[in-house]
Amino acid sequence: MLIIKKIMGAIKPFSLILVLIIENTITMKKLLSILCCAVVLLSVSSCTKKYITPNPNETIYADVATSQWSTYSDGKSYDVPINVPQLDGGSAQYGGVIVSVSYDGGTTYEQLPEVYNDLSFSYTYNAGNVTIYAQTSAGTLPAAAPDPIKVKIILVASN
Repeated sequence: MLIIKKIMGAIKPFSLILVLIIENTITMKKLLSILCCAVVLLSVSSCTKKYITPNPNETIYADVATSQWSTYSDGKSYDVPINVPQLDGGSAQYGGVIVSVSYDGGTTYEQLPEVYNDLSFSYTYNAGNVTIYAQTSAGTLPAAAPDPIKVKIILVASN
């Protein structure tokens, strides 16, 4: 019995040391967990969010009557100039222009260039002006000026 008390007395300081080591380990794990969470929060919150806003496009509509078409200087096609004051020099040089025409009053649009009823439509543009051309698909002057059309001009901004 005396031997058991001596062994227990000798083990008691070691068990106290084990308890302290375990408590310190738990405390260290808590501190490390808190430190890791803080690092993650700081790294995530330091990100900046970029908002990309699309370039604003502008749409212009025009009606072209049959009487507005005139014979182009080459004598092989008709042309009709459309005044577009929104098309300034910068957007004519650096932006883009998309032209579509409607033969049914604006219900359906078809993008130029295209061939419709044996007429080939194309266009050019410069500052303040879009000109639409019409000629037969064979490259000759049509027998009559094209029917009335509705024109949609889209100015596409670019950086």
